[in-house]
Amino acid sequence: MSLLFRASFAISAAQLDQLPPPGAPEVCFVGRSNCGKSSAINVLTNQRRLAFSSKTPGRTRLINMFGLPDPLDPEAHLGYLVDLPGYGYASIAKRERDKWGDILGGYLRDRTSLAGIVLLVDIRRGVTDLDRRLADWIAPTKRPVLTLLTKADKLPYGQRQLAVFKVKKELADIGAMHVVPFSATNRIGLEEAAVGIENWISPQVVP
Repeated sequence: MSLLFRASFAISAAQLDQLPPPGAPEVCFVGRSNCGKSSAINVLTNQRRLAFSSKTPGRTRLINMFGLPDPLDPEAHLGYLVDLPGYGYASIAKRERDKWGDILGGYLRDRTSLAGIVLLVDIRRGVTDLDRRLADWIAPTKRPVLTLLTKADKLPYGQRQLAVFKVKKELADIGAMHVVPFSATNRIGLEEAAVGIENWISPQVVP
């Protein structure tokens, strides 16, 4: 059974100073609003509603942490999956978008327990200006990045591979980045993504 299947809700925070002190490894999920982030978290954890997506994109404004229990110590967490707010939806006021940007940028830059970053990009849209801004925050951190090209079931195989090549080229400045076509609906790229995330949390997973 995947380590990720054991994930359960731990805490929500509206501000960085409301998060628990850095400790166990954290893997964060970040992407523009409506990129399929909640669906990706749910399918990776094999749970239907662990992560919630608002019916109005851009309304989910909290940092949500999901704990992964330590098999050797039920009272402790082996690590966390961190769902960061969807960034930059156009209908939200600029001041509010900037506030979210400060939170996202601050977390990516300063969170010492951050072990890896899952960047979600809609494969049909490619790298948008908002994705580029996220990449500008990510690149200086030097942390490894798994880029999931979501909604990959909407494109045939050949176009998926072209999209991977293009995203790798456009986001080359991130550095250590692995790009995977991904579909929560058709479970494309699911195993590859899960293994990468598990290895960030615990390179030697205890069954």
